[in-house]
Amino acid sequence: MTYQAPVKDMLFVLNELAGLSDVAALPGFEDAQPETVQAVLEESARFNQEVVAPLNVAGDREPSSWHDGKVTTTPGFSSAFKQFGEGGWQGVPHPQEFGGQGLPKLVSTACTEMLNAANLSFALCPLLTDGAIEALMTAASDEQKTLYAPKLISGEWTGTMNLTEPQAGSDLALVRTRAEPQGDGSFKLFGTKIFITYGEHDMASNIVHFVLARTPSAPEGVKGISLFVVPKFLVNADGSLGERNDVHCVSIEHKLGIKASPTAVLQYGDHGGAIGHLIGEENRGLEYMFIMMNAARFAVGMQGIGVADRAYQKAVAYAKDRVQSRPVDGSAKQAVAIIHHPDVKRMLSTMRALTEAARALAYCAASAADHAHGVSDEAARRRHLARYEFLVPIVKGWSTELSIEVASLGVQVHGGMGFIEETGAAQYYRDARILTIYEGTTAIQANDLVGRKTLRDGGEVARILLAEIATVEAALSTRAASGEDGATFETMRKHLAAGRVALASVVEFMVAKGKSDPNAVFAGSVPYLKLAGIVLGGWQMARALLAAAAKRADDPGFYSTKIATAAFFASHVLSQAPGIEASIVETAGQDHWLTLAAQAY
Repeated sequence: MTYQAPVKDMLFVLNELAGLSDVAALPGFEDAQPETVQAVLEESARFNQEVVAPLNVAGDREPSSWHDGKVTTTPGFSSAFKQFGEGGWQGVPHPQEFGGQGLPKLVSTACTEMLNAANLSFALCPLLTDGAIEALMTAASDEQKTLYAPKLISGEWTGTMNLTEPQAGSDLALVRTRAEPQGDGSFKLFGTKIFITYGEHDMASNIVHFVLARTPSAPEGVKGISLFVVPKFLVNADGSLGERNDVHCVSIEHKLGIKASPTAVLQYGDHGGAIGHLIGEENRGLEYMFIMMNAARFAVGMQGIGVADRAYQKAVAYAKDRVQSRPVDGSAKQAVAIIHHPDVKRMLSTMRALTEAARALAYCAASAADHAHGVSDEAARRRHLARYEFLVPIVKGWSTELSIEVASLGVQVHGGMGFIEETGAAQYYRDARILTIYEGTTAIQANDLVGRKTLRDGGEVARILLAEIATVEAALSTRAASGEDGATFETMRKHLAAGRVALASVVEFMVAKGKSDPNAVFAGSVPYLKLAGIVLGGWQMARALLAAAAKRADDPGFYSTKIATAAFFASHVLSQAPGIEASIVETAGQDHWLTLAAQAY
């Protein structure tokens, strides 16, 4: 089956949950009116359905290849990427002064989801370029912005993020790539970088690498890392391309999934030194790179949501066509499509509910980012930024973890045929598997959620969110008392309240034990992230339930489905919260158990 972008559900989330009208009222975002946004999403859907999605299977079967330092991408990718750039899709969230459209992150997030659902491998190239543009906008000089940003935004050039080295994976204190000053403001870089997504390809005329390296006088550890811009082809003052720089792709990886996306090993300086220029101030490179990393982490969360939705759509289509077994309730004497069987309904409902909850939470996070960018009051700006930063590791960690679960359920719905590559269900499972690993594993996201986002402010942001959940509980209680669908609203209220209490308990546990028992706290960090995703996702599903009930008469089919999906999430997903709480708070004082469990037989 082909991909169908869920534009209707996206617009529902934008308007009813993420506050598009409030975002459009912010300075600079006035163009994001409902009619304009709907037109953008519909055109994005058309492009991704017709141009990008048809290349997804081809990319898996004919992946990018390396020969003699050059990478050839899957047939059709280069043409599609040219159309992507010409359509202005790279520039959706970026400044108009450099050729972008200047639309809110909230709007670009929906477009990003479609691109990733259509073709995860293809979408990785724009993802890294977006991060490079954000780093430029934040830390580069005006001259560097003028030189690089317009070409990156137009899609003529692409960007990469060069952190990892053979001996330095997540521990960037071990970075050894060196940058030697040349006396004219430039540097020569020497070293090896690995796992560089689209580090070499044939889809653009230049590739702009953003590279972490150390200068000769740099202190040890992460405080001695600087950020450099190192183009594949040197860029003249007028923006034209000059000589080939001394950065070369020596190989690409052979991977479980996302096979069409070339993951390069780049060698800097084998022929005299790769010429680069410092971005921002010396020794502040990791700080600047975190701009790219945060952008990429949020975008990877959107990858999880996109691939989950694609896996769900494929599973539904198969379940409607696959005829096998008679109904258990005796309602038919002959075999029926498997979508009528209770457990298949359960699996499909789980896939849909998880995907919709993650979508809603991510879009609300994007809205917070837009408010942090656009509000004039400094205190309000900080509040919105703190909310966004709190949600980023949850969007990245929870959305990618559930994408594996959803893709796995998609294989299960297909039965034995799901294990056969020709049906296509397995590709989503394989592609999704990297999402919990790159741009920081789930444990790294969870440690960030605990250390930087919960302990650092003593749980303040978490408590604000919990208070907002309590307000929604009150609205559910009022609606339950009205009589119509009262049981549905009461079920949601009950499980949301239990989830809020569980999450509040864990937040207080983290704050209380952060210094006295750090092993217990961080042993529970990943379950804490999962709990936060479930409860905050449930909060958004509860809001969706209230909004859908109020509008049901306008479109009974659509809104009734929203109500049913929210109710399923409450009973089947939110209900897990108290158990996760217990697994976290009861870890205290049990470090000897964890040590024992980690030992081999």
